[in-house]
Amino acid sequence: MKAGKAVTPPRRASIGAKRNPASQAAILAAARAVLAEEGYAGFSIDAVSRRAGAGKPTIYRWWKNRADLLMEVYAAEKAIITAVPTDDLARDLVDHTIALWGFWCGTPSGRTFRALLAEAQSDPEALAALREKFLPERLRDVRGLFNAAAARGDIPAEEVEARLALYLGFNWFYVLTDQLEAGQASIPAAMRLIAAPTPR
Repeated sequence: MKAGKAVTPPRRASIGAKRNPASQAAILAAARAVLAEEGYAGFSIDAVSRRAGAGKPTIYRWWKNRADLLMEVYAAEKAIITAVPTDDLARDLVDHTIALWGFWCGTPSGRTFRALLAEAQSDPEALAALREKFLPERLRDVRGLFNAAAARGDIPAEEVEARLALYLGFNWFYVLTDQLEAGQASIPAAMRLIAAPTPR
């Protein structure tokens, strides 16, 4: 082999619509590496395919488009952040939000979140993936915080979804306006408002 010549990974066998675990792991690892090296603007299925040694048809069979693959990379990395309820909803939300914003600021997939949200506004398939798959899975933990508070009688159960929407709106405002660092100081007050008991 000539010096300096790039080594092309061997092609991995596909087993159709059912994901091959080894190929899936290789593709996701390649996607993380491409994202870390090239950023959102340089991320492409072509680059992932070359790095993983997987055919583009296989990738598109398992992920409909670039946004779908990026959302799975994001989900896998964000899985390290968990939300465990205590007896104080406001404190739970503050702790979870600080960890979440740290992830958004400190990881390649976290930093692409704003671009993913923006892409979903102009791509119907990306929007469907965001609304129908990504959000329900990503909100499971934080919804659990609100449900636990409702079970304790701290907030009305019928307000869980509305408060969750307020929580999302607060977070996404700072993401979409690129003010996560500046907005850190506002987290405690916002979480107290979102968690406040409903006047009787």
